[in-house]
Amino acid sequence: MPTIIKGAALQTVITTFETTPGTCQDLLDALASAYSEFISHQPGFIAAGLHVNDAQTRVANYSQWTRREDFQAMLRSDEMRKRNRAINDLCKSFEPVMYDVTESFN
Repeated sequence: MPTIIKGAALQTVITTFETTPGTCQDLLDALASAYSEFISHQPGFIAAGLHVNDAQTRVANYSQWTRREDFQAMLRSDEMRKRNRAINDLCKSFEPVMYDVTESFN
């Protein structure tokens, strides 16, 4: 489970996907498969969570990595490139963005 802590020595990546209600579940299944079969086994992976809006038009993926380079290496792998081509077919667009936690509230 991701832990959100200000100043934590890790890399946060939030990826947003624009999809349709007709392909939302297929996209979620593809992402869950990618995490269970590949991503979660990569060096530096800490945790991740998938979120979907009520209209099933947006999926947000929150992931944490030990280092920025670990996330980038996973993205550049042949396996993830193949999976991203399939994921791209299930959504209108997606964009991973790296963030630093500046505040955390409980």
